[in-house]
Amino acid sequence: MAGRKRLKIGTSDYRKFIEENGYFVDKTLFIKEVIDSAHEVMLIPRPRRFGKTLNLSMLRYFFDLMQPDAAKLFEPYLIWQQGEYYTKQQGKYPVIHLSLKAAKSADYDKSVLFIKTILTKVYEQNRYLLENNILSPDERTKFEQILSGEADMASYEFSLKNLCEYLVRHHHQKAVILMDEYDAPIHAGYQHGYYDEVISLMKSLMGNTFKDNEFLHKGVITGILRISRESIFSDLNNLGVYSLLSHTFSDKFGFTEEETAQLLAYFNLQDAFSQVKKWYDGYQVGNKAHIYNPWSIINYIERHTEGFKSYWVNTSSDELIKNQIAAKGAGNIRTNIEQLIKGGVITKSIEENIVFADFVEDRELLWALLVFSGYLIPVKDWQDGSFDLKIPNYEIKTLFKKIVLEWLRREVKIRDHTLRSMALSLANNQISEFKKHFEQLLGDTFSYFDIHTEPERIYQAYVLGLLAILGDDYIIKSNRESGKGRYDILLAPHDASKYGVVIEIKQLDKGASEKQIQQELENALNQIANNQYYKELLAQKVGNRIEMAMIFVGKEVYIDVRN
Repeated sequence: MAGRKRLKIGTSDYRKFIEENGYFVDKTLFIKEVIDSAHEVMLIPRPRRFGKTLNLSMLRYFFDLMQPDAAKLFEPYLIWQQGEYYTKQQGKYPVIHLSLKAAKSADYDKSVLFIKTILTKVYEQNRYLLENNILSPDERTKFEQILSGEADMASYEFSLKNLCEYLVRHHHQKAVILMDEYDAPIHAGYQHGYYDEVISLMKSLMGNTFKDNEFLHKGVITGILRISRESIFSDLNNLGVYSLLSHTFSDKFGFTEEETAQLLAYFNLQDAFSQVKKWYDGYQVGNKAHIYNPWSIINYIERHTEGFKSYWVNTSSDELIKNQIAAKGAGNIRTNIEQLIKGGVITKSIEENIVFADFVEDRELLWALLVFSGYLIPVKDWQDGSFDLKIPNYEIKTLFKKIVLEWLRREVKIRDHTLRSMALSLANNQISEFKKHFEQLLGDTFSYFDIHTEPERIYQAYVLGLLAILGDDYIIKSNRESGKGRYDILLAPHDASKYGVVIEIKQLDKGASEKQIQQELENALNQIANNQYYKELLAQKVGNRIEMAMIFVGKEVYIDVRN
Protein backbone atom coordinates (compact mmCIF):
# COMPACT_ATOMS: atom_id res chain seq x y z
CA MET A 1 0.00 0.00 0.00
CA ALA A 2 3.05 2.24 -0.39
CA GLY A 3 3.40 4.95 -3.00
CA ARG A 4 1.33 7.94 -3.92
CA LYS A 5 -2.37 7.69 -3.13
CA ARG A 6 -4.91 7.78 -5.94
CA LEU A 7 -8.44 9.06 -6.16
CA LYS A 8 -11.00 6.26 -6.26
CA ILE A 9 -14.23 7.57 -7.76
CA GLY A 10 -17.19 5.22 -7.52
CA THR A 11 -15.32 2.58 -5.47
CA SER A 12 -17.45 1.74 -2.44
CA ASP A 13 -15.82 -1.55 -1.38
CA TYR A 14 -13.53 -0.71 1.55
CA ARG A 15 -11.04 -3.54 0.97
CA LYS A 16 -10.65 -2.67 -2.69
CA PHE A 17 -10.35 1.01 -1.83
CA ILE A 18 -7.48 0.43 0.63
CA GLU A 19 -5.67 -2.34 -1.25
CA GLU A 20 -5.67 -0.29 -4.47
CA ASN A 21 -4.02 2.59 -2.60
CA GLY A 22 -6.97 4.97 -2.68
CA TYR A 23 -6.75 8.27 -0.83
CA PHE A 24 -8.86 7.43 2.21
CA VAL A 25 -10.28 10.21 4.36
CA ASP A 26 -10.09 8.49 7.73
CA LYS A 27 -13.62 7.87 9.00
CA THR A 28 -12.73 4.80 11.07
CA LEU A 29 -13.84 6.49 14.30
CA PHE A 30 -17.34 5.85 12.94
CA ILE A 31 -16.67 2.24 13.99
CA LYS A 32 -15.95 3.38 17.56
CA GLU A 33 -19.16 5.41 17.69
CA VAL A 34 -21.19 2.42 16.47
CA ILE A 35 -19.59 0.18 19.12
CA ASP A 36 -20.18 2.79 21.83
CA SER A 37 -23.80 3.49 20.89
CA ALA A 38 -26.40 2.49 23.45
CA HIS A 39 -28.79 1.70 20.61
CA GLU A 40 -28.90 -1.78 19.18
CA VAL A 41 -30.20 -0.50 15.83
CA MET A 42 -29.11 2.80 14.27
CA LEU A 43 -30.78 4.58 11.34
CA ILE A 44 -28.47 7.17 9.75
CA PRO A 45 -30.12 9.12 6.90
CA ARG A 46 -27.80 11.25 4.76
CA PRO A 47 -28.04 12.85 1.29
CA ARG A 48 -26.87 10.96 -1.77
CA ARG A 49 -23.12 10.75 -2.40
CA PHE A 50 -22.16 11.42 1.21
CA GLY A 51 -20.13 8.26 1.78
CA LYS A 52 -22.83 6.02 3.26
CA THR A 53 -22.01 2.95 1.17
CA LEU A 54 -18.24 3.12 1.79
CA ASN A 55 -18.83 3.58 5.52
CA LEU A 56 -21.07 0.50 5.69
CA SER A 57 -18.50 -1.49 3.72
CA MET A 58 -15.89 -0.34 6.24
CA LEU A 59 -18.07 -1.64 9.08
CA ARG A 60 -18.45 -4.94 7.28
CA TYR A 61 -14.70 -5.51 6.91
CA PHE A 62 -14.10 -4.47 10.50
CA PHE A 63 -16.68 -6.69 12.19
CA ASP A 64 -16.90 -9.67 9.81
CA LEU A 65 -15.35 -12.87 11.16
CA MET A 66 -15.32 -14.22 7.60
CA GLN A 67 -12.64 -11.62 6.79
CA PRO A 68 -9.79 -12.99 8.97
CA ASP A 69 -7.02 -10.98 7.26
CA ALA A 70 -8.85 -7.64 7.43
CA ALA A 71 -6.94 -6.22 10.42
CA LYS A 72 -4.26 -4.88 8.07
CA LEU A 73 -6.93 -2.72 6.41
CA PHE A 74 -7.39 -0.80 9.68
CA GLU A 75 -3.98 -0.77 11.37
CA PRO A 76 -2.86 2.54 9.75
CA TYR A 77 -6.02 4.37 10.83
CA LEU A 78 -7.46 6.03 13.92
CA ILE A 79 -9.60 3.10 15.09
CA TRP A 80 -6.44 1.09 15.75
CA GLN A 81 -5.25 3.75 18.21
CA GLN A 82 -8.36 3.51 20.41
CA GLY A 83 -7.21 0.61 22.54
CA GLU A 84 -7.62 -3.12 22.88
CA TYR A 85 -11.35 -3.00 23.63
CA TYR A 86 -11.98 -1.81 20.07
CA THR A 87 -9.29 -3.72 18.18
CA LYS A 88 -10.50 -7.00 19.70
CA GLN A 89 -13.88 -6.48 18.05
CA GLN A 90 -12.31 -6.62 14.61
CA GLY A 91 -13.25 -9.91 12.94
CA LYS A 92 -15.50 -10.96 15.82
CA TYR A 93 -19.05 -11.12 14.42
CA PRO A 94 -20.94 -12.74 11.55
CA VAL A 95 -22.14 -9.93 9.28
CA ILE A 96 -25.17 -9.68 6.99
CA HIS A 97 -24.52 -6.88 4.50
CA LEU A 98 -27.06 -5.86 1.86
CA SER A 99 -28.17 -2.87 -0.20
CA LEU A 100 -31.70 -2.21 -1.47
CA LYS A 101 -30.42 0.21 -4.11
CA ALA A 102 -31.30 -2.22 -6.90
CA ALA A 103 -34.87 -2.70 -5.61
CA LYS A 104 -36.16 0.32 -7.54
CA SER A 105 -38.63 -0.22 -10.35
CA ALA A 106 -41.54 1.46 -12.08
CA ASP A 107 -43.55 -1.68 -11.30
CA TYR A 108 -44.37 -3.07 -7.82
CA ASP A 109 -44.08 -6.74 -8.81
CA LYS A 110 -40.63 -6.10 -10.25
CA SER A 111 -39.59 -4.26 -7.10
CA VAL A 112 -40.67 -7.28 -5.03
CA LEU A 113 -38.74 -9.56 -7.38
CA PHE A 114 -35.63 -7.38 -6.97
CA ILE A 115 -35.94 -7.50 -3.16
CA LYS A 116 -36.28 -11.29 -3.30
CA THR A 117 -33.20 -11.47 -5.54
CA ILE A 118 -31.20 -9.36 -3.06
CA LEU A 119 -32.24 -11.62 -0.17
CA THR A 120 -31.40 -14.71 -2.23
CA LYS A 121 -27.91 -13.30 -2.82
CA VAL A 122 -27.48 -12.79 0.94
CA TYR A 123 -28.40 -16.45 1.51
CA GLU A 124 -26.04 -17.50 -1.29
CA GLN A 125 -23.20 -15.75 0.55
CA ASN A 126 -24.03 -17.89 3.59
CA ARG A 127 -24.60 -21.19 1.78
CA TYR A 128 -21.93 -22.81 3.97
CA LEU A 129 -24.58 -23.00 6.74
CA LEU A 130 -26.11 -25.93 4.84
CA GLU A 131 -22.92 -27.96 5.22
CA ASN A 132 -23.42 -28.94 8.86
CA ASN A 133 -26.34 -30.04 11.00
CA ILE A 134 -27.36 -26.71 12.55
CA LEU A 135 -30.59 -26.48 10.51
CA SER A 136 -33.71 -28.54 11.08
CA PRO A 137 -35.21 -30.27 8.02
CA ASP A 138 -37.88 -27.55 7.77
CA GLU A 139 -35.28 -24.77 8.08
CA ARG A 140 -33.10 -26.43 5.46
CA THR A 141 -36.07 -26.63 3.08
CA LYS A 142 -36.87 -22.91 3.55
CA PHE A 143 -33.20 -22.01 3.13
CA GLU A 144 -33.03 -23.93 -0.16
CA GLN A 145 -36.33 -22.41 -1.34
CA ILE A 146 -34.91 -18.92 -0.82
CA LEU A 147 -31.76 -19.95 -2.72
CA SER A 148 -33.88 -21.16 -5.63
CA GLY A 149 -36.27 -18.20 -5.52
CA GLU A 150 -39.24 -20.46 -4.77
CA ALA A 151 -39.98 -19.41 -1.18
CA ASP A 152 -43.29 -17.82 -0.19
CA MET A 153 -43.43 -14.14 0.73
CA ALA A 154 -43.53 -14.79 4.48
CA SER A 155 -40.23 -16.69 4.25
CA TYR A 156 -38.58 -13.68 2.61
CA GLU A 157 -40.02 -11.29 5.18
CA PHE A 158 -38.50 -13.38 8.00
CA SER A 159 -35.37 -14.31 6.04
CA LEU A 160 -32.91 -11.92 7.68
CA LYS A 161 -34.00 -12.68 11.22
CA ASN A 162 -33.86 -16.42 10.51
CA LEU A 163 -30.41 -16.05 8.98
CA CYS A 164 -29.25 -14.24 12.15
CA GLU A 165 -30.35 -17.26 14.18
CA TYR A 166 -28.55 -19.71 11.89
CA LEU A 167 -25.35 -17.65 12.07
CA VAL A 168 -25.48 -17.55 15.87
CA ARG A 169 -25.88 -21.33 16.01
CA HIS A 170 -22.88 -21.82 13.75
CA HIS A 171 -20.52 -19.14 15.10
CA HIS A 172 -21.79 -18.82 18.69
CA GLN A 173 -21.73 -15.06 18.24
CA LYS A 174 -24.55 -12.59 17.59
CA ALA A 175 -24.80 -11.09 14.12
CA VAL A 176 -24.34 -7.57 12.76
CA ILE A 177 -26.77 -6.42 10.05
CA LEU A 178 -25.75 -3.60 7.69
CA MET A 179 -28.52 -2.38 5.38
CA ASP A 180 -27.78 0.32 2.80
CA GLU A 181 -30.36 2.43 0.89
CA TYR A 182 -33.29 0.95 2.78
CA ASP A 183 -35.61 3.64 1.38
CA ALA A 184 -34.79 3.17 -2.33
CA PRO A 185 -37.87 0.99 -3.04
CA ILE A 186 -40.04 3.46 -1.08
CA HIS A 187 -38.90 6.41 -3.21
CA ALA A 188 -39.71 4.36 -6.31
CA GLY A 189 -43.08 3.36 -4.88
CA TYR A 190 -44.06 6.97 -4.32
CA GLN A 191 -42.85 8.00 -7.76
CA HIS A 192 -44.62 5.18 -9.61
CA GLY A 193 -47.85 4.76 -7.68
CA TYR A 194 -47.32 1.71 -5.46
CA TYR A 195 -46.38 3.51 -2.24
CA ASP A 196 -48.91 1.79 0.04
CA GLU A 197 -47.95 -1.69 -1.16
CA VAL A 198 -44.21 -1.17 -0.75
CA ILE A 199 -44.65 0.46 2.67
CA SER A 200 -46.57 -2.63 3.82
CA LEU A 201 -43.83 -4.93 2.53
CA MET A 202 -40.98 -2.90 4.04
CA LYS A 203 -42.77 -2.56 7.37
CA SER A 204 -42.97 -6.34 7.59
CA LEU A 205 -39.37 -6.92 6.47
CA MET A 206 -37.87 -4.27 8.78
CA GLY A 207 -40.03 -5.19 11.75
CA ASN A 208 -39.29 -8.90 11.47
CA THR A 209 -35.57 -8.22 11.05
CA PHE A 210 -34.90 -5.65 13.76
CA LYS A 211 -37.69 -5.89 16.35
CA ASP A 212 -36.95 -8.13 19.35
CA ASN A 213 -34.20 -9.95 17.45
CA GLU A 214 -32.31 -11.79 20.19
CA PHE A 215 -29.71 -12.90 17.65
CA LEU A 216 -28.73 -9.34 16.69
CA HIS A 217 -25.63 -7.61 18.09
CA LYS A 218 -25.90 -4.36 16.12
CA GLY A 219 -27.88 -3.09 13.16
CA VAL A 220 -26.89 -0.08 11.06
CA ILE A 221 -29.34 1.20 8.42
CA THR A 222 -28.63 4.00 5.96
CA GLY A 223 -30.80 5.82 3.44
CA ILE A 224 -31.67 9.34 2.38
CA LEU A 225 -34.77 9.94 4.52
CA ARG A 226 -36.26 8.84 7.78
CA ILE A 227 -39.52 7.30 6.67
CA SER A 228 -42.15 7.81 9.35
CA ARG A 229 -41.99 5.49 12.32
CA GLU A 230 -45.68 4.76 11.83
CA SER A 231 -45.00 3.68 8.26
CA ILE A 232 -41.94 1.48 8.66
CA PHE A 233 -40.45 1.33 12.15
CA SER A 234 -43.53 0.86 14.30
CA ASP A 235 -42.77 -0.59 17.74
CA LEU A 236 -39.02 -0.61 17.07
CA ASN A 237 -38.11 0.77 20.49
CA ASN A 238 -34.43 -0.15 20.13
CA LEU A 239 -33.95 2.24 17.20
CA GLY A 240 -31.73 5.32 17.38
CA VAL A 241 -32.21 7.83 14.56
CA TYR A 242 -29.33 10.16 13.67
CA SER A 243 -30.45 12.61 10.99
CA LEU A 244 -28.68 15.71 9.67
CA LEU A 245 -30.03 17.51 12.74
CA SER A 246 -28.30 15.10 15.18
CA HIS A 247 -24.91 15.70 16.79
CA THR A 248 -23.94 12.00 16.84
CA PHE A 249 -22.02 10.87 13.72
CA SER A 250 -22.04 14.54 12.58
CA ASP A 251 -18.52 14.43 11.06
CA LYS A 252 -18.54 10.78 9.98
CA PHE A 253 -20.26 11.37 6.62
CA GLY A 254 -19.01 14.09 4.29
CA PHE A 255 -15.62 15.81 4.54
CA THR A 256 -14.77 18.34 7.24
CA GLU A 257 -13.05 21.58 6.25
CA GLU A 258 -9.71 20.28 7.56
CA GLU A 259 -10.08 17.00 5.65
CA THR A 260 -10.96 18.92 2.48
CA ALA A 261 -7.96 21.25 2.82
CA GLN A 262 -5.62 18.27 3.35
CA LEU A 263 -7.06 16.48 0.33
CA LEU A 264 -6.63 19.52 -1.91
CA ALA A 265 -3.06 20.05 -0.68
CA TYR A 266 -2.18 16.39 -1.35
CA PHE A 267 -3.16 16.87 -4.99
CA ASN A 268 -1.49 20.33 -5.20
CA LEU A 269 -4.79 22.20 -5.45
CA GLN A 270 -4.54 24.21 -2.22
CA ASP A 271 -4.80 27.47 -4.17
CA ALA A 272 -8.32 26.48 -5.24
CA PHE A 273 -9.57 26.24 -1.66
CA SER A 274 -11.57 29.50 -1.61
CA GLN A 275 -13.47 28.54 -4.78
CA VAL A 276 -13.96 24.97 -3.54
CA LYS A 277 -15.45 26.46 -0.38
CA LYS A 278 -17.81 28.66 -2.41
CA TRP A 279 -18.98 25.75 -4.57
CA TYR A 280 -19.11 22.74 -2.24
CA ASP A 281 -18.98 23.89 1.42
CA GLY A 282 -21.87 24.88 3.59
CA TYR A 283 -23.47 21.76 5.04
CA GLN A 284 -24.36 21.86 8.72
CA VAL A 285 -24.71 18.44 10.34
CA GLY A 286 -25.76 18.58 13.97
CA ASN A 287 -23.20 20.78 15.73
CA LYS A 288 -20.63 20.50 12.92
CA ALA A 289 -20.48 23.31 10.37
CA HIS A 290 -18.52 23.35 7.10
CA ILE A 291 -19.17 19.78 5.99
CA TYR A 292 -18.36 19.30 2.30
CA ASN A 293 -20.03 17.02 -0.22
CA PRO A 294 -17.37 14.30 -0.82
CA TRP A 295 -18.64 13.30 -4.27
CA SER A 296 -18.28 16.85 -5.55
CA ILE A 297 -14.84 17.30 -3.98
CA ILE A 298 -13.26 14.18 -5.46
CA ASN A 299 -14.85 14.80 -8.87
CA TYR A 300 -13.58 18.37 -8.88
CA ILE A 301 -10.03 17.19 -8.04
CA GLU A 302 -10.16 14.55 -10.77
CA ARG A 303 -11.47 17.04 -13.37
CA HIS A 304 -10.14 20.33 -12.02
CA THR A 305 -8.84 21.41 -15.43
CA GLU A 306 -12.49 21.70 -16.54
CA GLY A 307 -13.21 24.28 -13.84
CA PHE A 308 -15.96 24.27 -11.24
CA LYS A 309 -19.30 22.67 -12.01
CA SER A 310 -22.17 20.76 -10.41
CA TYR A 311 -21.40 17.09 -9.90
CA TRP A 312 -24.10 16.30 -7.36
CA VAL A 313 -27.54 15.56 -8.77
CA ASN A 314 -30.60 13.94 -7.31
CA THR A 315 -33.08 13.40 -10.09
CA SER A 316 -35.92 12.01 -7.97
CA SER A 317 -35.89 15.02 -5.66
CA ASP A 318 -35.48 17.35 -8.65
CA GLU A 319 -38.70 15.95 -10.10
CA LEU A 320 -40.60 16.47 -6.86
CA ILE A 321 -39.39 20.08 -6.64
CA LYS A 322 -40.44 20.72 -10.25
CA ASN A 323 -43.88 19.26 -9.56
CA GLN A 324 -44.30 21.41 -6.44
CA ILE A 325 -43.20 24.60 -8.25
CA ALA A 326 -45.53 23.92 -11.18
CA ALA A 327 -48.59 23.12 -9.07
CA LYS A 328 -51.58 25.45 -9.07
CA GLY A 329 -51.64 27.52 -5.90
CA ALA A 330 -47.91 27.05 -5.31
CA GLY A 331 -47.17 30.77 -5.33
CA ASN A 332 -45.84 30.63 -1.77
CA ILE A 333 -43.34 27.93 -2.72
CA ARG A 334 -42.17 29.98 -5.70
CA THR A 335 -41.80 33.06 -3.49
CA ASN A 336 -39.67 31.06 -1.06
CA ILE A 337 -37.49 29.66 -3.84
CA GLU A 338 -37.03 33.20 -5.16
CA GLN A 339 -35.85 34.25 -1.69
CA LEU A 340 -33.45 31.30 -1.47
CA ILE A 341 -31.88 31.88 -4.89
CA LYS A 342 -31.29 35.50 -3.84
CA GLY A 343 -29.19 34.15 -0.97
CA GLY A 344 -31.87 34.75 1.63
CA VAL A 345 -33.20 32.68 4.51
CA ILE A 346 -36.68 31.22 4.99
CA THR A 347 -38.17 29.89 8.23
CA LYS A 348 -39.99 26.56 8.04
CA SER A 349 -41.18 23.78 10.31
CA ILE A 350 -39.18 20.61 9.69
CA GLU A 351 -40.73 17.22 10.40
CA GLU A 352 -38.05 14.55 10.69
CA ASN A 353 -40.49 11.74 9.90
CA ILE A 354 -41.32 11.73 6.19
CA VAL A 355 -44.65 10.36 4.96
CA PHE A 356 -44.62 10.65 1.17
CA ALA A 357 -48.39 10.28 0.92
CA ASP A 358 -48.81 13.54 2.87
CA PHE A 359 -47.13 15.60 0.12
CA VAL A 360 -50.44 15.73 -1.74
CA GLU A 361 -52.16 17.50 1.16
CA ASP A 362 -49.29 19.45 2.72
CA ARG A 363 -46.91 21.24 0.36
CA GLU A 364 -44.89 22.56 3.30
CA LEU A 365 -43.41 19.05 3.70
CA LEU A 366 -41.31 19.89 0.64
CA TRP A 367 -38.93 21.86 2.87
CA ALA A 368 -38.18 18.84 5.08
CA LEU A 369 -37.50 16.76 1.98
CA LEU A 370 -35.11 19.43 0.69
CA VAL A 371 -33.24 19.58 4.01
CA PHE A 372 -32.75 15.84 4.36
CA SER A 373 -31.95 15.41 0.66
CA GLY A 374 -29.16 18.00 0.91
CA TYR A 375 -30.71 20.90 -1.00
CA LEU A 376 -31.13 23.19 2.02
CA ILE A 377 -29.39 23.51 5.37
CA PRO A 378 -30.71 24.62 8.75
CA VAL A 379 -28.78 27.67 9.99
CA LYS A 380 -30.81 28.40 13.12
CA ASP A 381 -32.94 26.17 15.33
CA TRP A 382 -35.84 28.06 16.90
CA GLN A 383 -36.40 25.20 19.38
CA ASP A 384 -40.05 24.85 18.37
CA GLY A 385 -39.62 22.52 15.40
CA SER A 386 -38.91 25.38 13.00
CA PHE A 387 -35.58 26.29 11.43
CA ASP A 388 -34.08 29.06 9.35
CA LEU A 389 -33.08 27.46 6.03
CA LYS A 390 -30.80 28.50 3.19
CA ILE A 391 -29.06 27.05 0.13
CA PRO A 392 -25.72 25.59 1.30
CA ASN A 393 -23.42 26.47 -1.58
CA TYR A 394 -23.09 27.58 -5.17
CA GLU A 395 -23.35 24.05 -6.55
CA ILE A 396 -26.84 23.65 -5.09
CA LYS A 397 -27.78 27.18 -6.14
CA THR A 398 -27.01 26.25 -9.75
CA LEU A 399 -29.27 23.19 -9.38
CA PHE A 400 -32.13 25.37 -8.14
CA LYS A 401 -31.61 27.73 -11.07
CA LYS A 402 -31.67 24.80 -13.51
CA ILE A 403 -34.88 23.53 -11.93
CA VAL A 404 -36.46 26.99 -12.28
CA LEU A 405 -35.40 27.29 -15.93
CA GLU A 406 -36.74 23.82 -16.68
CA TRP A 407 -40.05 24.69 -15.01
CA LEU A 408 -40.27 27.91 -17.04
CA ARG A 409 -39.54 25.98 -20.23
CA ARG A 410 -41.70 22.94 -19.53
CA GLU A 411 -44.71 24.40 -17.74
CA VAL A 412 -44.75 28.13 -18.47
CA LYS A 413 -43.52 27.63 -22.05
CA ILE A 414 -40.81 30.28 -21.72
CA ARG A 415 -37.92 29.34 -23.96
CA ASP A 416 -34.45 29.63 -22.45
CA HIS A 417 -32.98 31.63 -25.32
CA THR A 418 -35.84 34.16 -25.22
CA LEU A 419 -35.49 34.64 -21.48
CA ARG A 420 -31.70 34.90 -21.72
CA SER A 421 -31.84 37.38 -24.63
CA MET A 422 -34.41 39.48 -22.81
CA ALA A 423 -32.42 39.57 -19.56
CA LEU A 424 -29.10 40.38 -21.24
CA SER A 425 -30.57 43.10 -23.46
CA LEU A 426 -32.07 44.73 -20.37
CA ALA A 427 -28.75 44.55 -18.52
CA ASN A 428 -26.96 46.11 -21.52
CA ASN A 429 -29.49 48.96 -22.02
CA GLN A 430 -30.64 47.60 -25.40
CA ILE A 431 -34.21 48.68 -24.84
CA SER A 432 -35.64 47.98 -28.31
CA GLU A 433 -34.22 44.45 -28.16
CA PHE A 434 -35.58 44.06 -24.65
CA LYS A 435 -39.08 45.09 -25.79
CA LYS A 436 -39.00 42.59 -28.64
CA HIS A 437 -37.94 39.68 -26.42
CA PHE A 438 -40.26 40.68 -23.60
CA GLU A 439 -43.26 40.73 -25.95
CA GLN A 440 -42.24 37.30 -27.23
CA LEU A 441 -41.98 36.06 -23.67
CA LEU A 442 -45.44 37.40 -22.89
CA GLY A 443 -46.83 35.66 -25.96
CA ASP A 444 -45.53 32.40 -24.55
CA THR A 445 -46.79 32.93 -21.01
CA PHE A 446 -50.25 34.38 -21.66
CA SER A 447 -51.39 30.95 -22.79
CA TYR A 448 -50.32 29.63 -19.37
CA PHE A 449 -51.36 32.49 -17.09
CA ASP A 450 -54.33 34.85 -17.11
CA ILE A 451 -53.09 38.42 -16.62
CA HIS A 452 -56.40 39.47 -15.04
CA THR A 453 -56.72 36.65 -12.51
CA GLU A 454 -53.09 35.59 -12.02
CA PRO A 455 -50.86 38.68 -12.37
CA GLU A 456 -48.80 37.50 -9.41
CA ARG A 457 -47.84 34.28 -11.21
CA ILE A 458 -46.61 36.16 -14.30
CA TYR A 459 -44.61 38.42 -12.02
CA GLN A 460 -43.10 35.47 -10.15
CA ALA A 461 -42.18 33.67 -13.35
CA TYR A 462 -40.53 36.83 -14.67
CA VAL A 463 -38.54 37.48 -11.47
CA LEU A 464 -37.50 33.84 -11.11
CA GLY A 465 -36.33 33.89 -14.70
CA LEU A 466 -34.27 37.04 -14.11
CA LEU A 467 -32.76 35.43 -11.01
CA ALA A 468 -31.86 32.27 -12.90
CA ILE A 469 -30.16 34.22 -15.71
CA LEU A 470 -28.70 37.30 -13.98
CA GLY A 471 -28.54 36.20 -10.35
CA ASP A 472 -24.75 35.85 -10.32
CA ASP A 473 -24.11 39.38 -11.58
CA TYR A 474 -26.97 41.29 -9.97
CA ILE A 475 -28.76 41.60 -6.67
CA ILE A 476 -32.38 41.30 -7.79
CA LYS A 477 -35.00 42.67 -5.43
CA SER A 478 -38.72 42.48 -5.92
CA ASN A 479 -41.69 43.49 -3.82
CA ARG A 480 -45.37 44.10 -4.17
CA GLU A 481 -47.46 46.67 -2.34
CA SER A 482 -50.62 44.71 -1.68
CA GLY A 483 -53.88 46.34 -2.62
CA LYS A 484 -52.39 48.78 -5.13
CA GLY A 485 -51.70 46.33 -7.93
CA ARG A 486 -48.17 47.73 -8.18
CA TYR A 487 -44.95 45.82 -8.58
CA ASP A 488 -41.33 46.99 -8.28
CA ILE A 489 -38.18 45.23 -9.46
CA LEU A 490 -34.65 46.49 -8.83
CA LEU A 491 -31.49 45.06 -10.41
CA ALA A 492 -28.33 46.22 -8.63
CA PRO A 493 -25.13 45.10 -10.40
CA HIS A 494 -22.16 43.79 -8.40
CA ASP A 495 -19.99 45.62 -10.94
CA ALA A 496 -20.76 49.33 -10.44
CA SER A 497 -19.79 50.11 -14.05
CA LYS A 498 -22.81 48.16 -15.33
CA TYR A 499 -26.37 49.45 -15.61
CA GLY A 500 -28.65 49.35 -12.61
CA VAL A 501 -32.34 48.88 -13.39
CA VAL A 502 -35.51 50.03 -11.62
CA ILE A 503 -38.82 48.74 -13.02
CA GLU A 504 -42.29 49.95 -12.09
CA ILE A 505 -45.14 47.71 -13.31
CA LYS A 506 -48.76 48.81 -13.55
CA GLN A 507 -51.94 47.41 -15.05
CA LEU A 508 -54.81 49.14 -16.88
CA ASP A 509 -58.14 47.79 -18.07
CA LYS A 510 -58.26 46.42 -21.59
CA GLY A 511 -60.20 49.38 -22.97
CA ALA A 512 -57.71 52.03 -21.83
CA SER A 513 -57.07 54.81 -24.36
CA GLU A 514 -53.68 55.75 -25.78
CA LYS A 515 -53.78 58.94 -23.73
CA GLN A 516 -54.45 56.99 -20.51
CA ILE A 517 -51.60 54.61 -21.30
CA GLN A 518 -49.12 57.42 -21.94
CA GLN A 519 -50.25 59.21 -18.79
CA GLU A 520 -49.80 56.03 -16.73
CA LEU A 521 -46.31 55.49 -18.19
CA GLU A 522 -45.38 59.04 -17.20
CA ASN A 523 -46.90 58.55 -13.74
CA ALA A 524 -44.88 55.37 -13.22
CA LEU A 525 -41.62 57.03 -14.25
CA ASN A 526 -42.38 60.02 -12.02
CA GLN A 527 -43.13 57.64 -9.18
CA ILE A 528 -39.67 56.10 -9.54
CA ALA A 529 -38.09 59.56 -9.50
CA ASN A 530 -40.23 61.10 -6.76
CA ASN A 531 -39.84 58.12 -4.43
CA GLN A 532 -36.16 57.72 -5.32
CA TYR A 533 -36.43 53.98 -5.85
CA TYR A 534 -32.88 54.17 -7.21
CA LYS A 535 -31.34 55.30 -3.88
CA GLU A 536 -29.87 51.85 -3.35
CA LEU A 537 -28.07 52.10 -6.70
CA LEU A 538 -26.60 55.47 -5.71
CA ALA A 539 -25.44 54.02 -2.39
CA GLN A 540 -23.59 51.31 -4.31
CA LYS A 541 -22.04 53.95 -6.59
CA VAL A 542 -23.79 52.59 -9.69
CA GLY A 543 -23.41 55.48 -12.12
CA ASN A 544 -25.62 54.28 -14.98
CA ARG A 545 -29.23 53.34 -14.44
CA ILE A 546 -32.35 52.50 -16.42
CA GLU A 547 -35.69 53.67 -15.02
CA MET A 548 -38.41 51.64 -16.72
CA ALA A 549 -42.20 51.78 -16.65
CA MET A 550 -44.25 48.78 -17.83
CA ILE A 551 -47.99 49.05 -18.34
CA PHE A 552 -50.05 45.90 -19.00
CA VAL A 553 -53.21 46.51 -21.02
CA GLY A 554 -54.96 43.23 -21.77
CA LYS A 555 -52.37 41.11 -23.56
CA GLU A 556 -50.29 44.12 -24.61
CA VAL A 557 -47.39 45.66 -22.74
CA TYR A 558 -46.22 49.26 -23.11
CA ILE A 559 -42.73 50.26 -22.04
CA ASP A 560 -41.04 53.61 -21.53
CA VAL A 561 -37.63 54.38 -20.04
CA ARG A 562 -35.53 57.18 -18.65
CA ASN A 563 -31.77 56.97 -18.28
